Amino acid sequence: MANNGPNWDGLLKWSLSHSDGASSSRLLSEEDRKWFMEAMQGHTTDSISRMKQISQIMKMPEQVLESQGVTSDDLEGMLDELQEHVESIDLANDLHSIGGLVPLLSYLKNSNAKIRAKSADVLTTVVQNNPRSQQLVMEANGFEPLLTNFIADPDIRVRTKALGAISSLIRHNQPGITAFRLANGYAGLRDALVSDTTRFQRKALNLIHYLLQESNSDCKIVRDLGFARIMIHLASNQDLEVREFALRGLLELAREESERNLDRADVNLRQLLEERTRRIIAMSDEDLCAAREERELVDILWTVCYDEPSCLRERGLVYLPCDDEMAPDVIRDRFEPPLRAWAARRHDEMNEPPVPLLLGPAQ
Repeated sequence: MANNGPNWDGLLKWSLSHSDGASSSRLLSEEDRKWFMEAMQGHTTDSISRMKQISQIMKMPEQVLESQGVTSDDLEGMLDELQEHVESIDLANDLHSIGGLVPLLSYLKNSNAKIRAKSADVLTTVVQNNPRSQQLVMEANGFEPLLTNFIADPDIRVRTKALGAISSLIRHNQPGITAFRLANGYAGLRDALVSDTTRFQRKALNLIHYLLQESNSDCKIVRDLGFARIMIHLASNQDLEVREFALRGLLELAREESERNLDRADVNLRQLLEERTRRIIAMSDEDLCAAREERELVDILWTVCYDEPSCLRERGLVYLPCDDEMAPDVIRDRFEPPLRAWAARRHDEMNEPPVPLLLGPAQ
């Protein structure tokens, strides 16, 4: 914090005089005044109270915060703390009711790139496998600033974090997926794929794979935008995860043979698979174990495209002794925390129609 830290007393006075966002003459009850003084001085540890405090600070104009000695590092630390609280799905859903969601969304437009990136990071935690918070963010028009940051922000870290938040926001969220299509989100994904930032590419490829799994009709969009050529190039990337995600995308395109979303006669595709096969054959035992998913994807893609066994299968390199244990689900383990995944499944189960009770004939 700058100097001896922010002037919390000054912030308190400002907040008390602007507490309703419109009038400076509103009188707070003694109970509210006492709560806010304690919260600002850090004397309370209750999560809701801390989230209320942070929400009040986020509502303050940047110039007011600056005048009281609050730096961007202070705000990042505050957002880090908020993110820890909203890891609880209940507290994530409480964020809107205590008045913290809208201020958090406003931070997506903050003048500081670090704050824009961090606010998107917090939103990712809020909406991840959380249908209720996904709905609240959509209703609060949170999709629009996220999309703007993803497509147009000059800072690549902000764009990457915004894409991560969008990915979590629209998963298992049909209105979100529809909004993404209508906003030409696929054009943004194409730009992400041709960037030189590996993390950005990974997130884009992962979302593409998810969207293609959700709707076969999106394969035509991807085909028309030239994604196949880009993914063929990325499938030989030095980064293992980029290669695997690119191969996953190509496989989704290849499965729909009737639509010809992937040109199986494309010489570049064949050269790619031949090259990956040669590199896999030359791998050490350790690298072969690490590339289990890549081996399987290359084998399946070759079989689907050319209707014959791959060289990897003929050499016994698709499944190895080190593959005896079930391979982890790379996508789910990486992007879906277990608690949130359970909560999402629980939500779906609770919304399923009840199974009718079948009674036998009376005796």
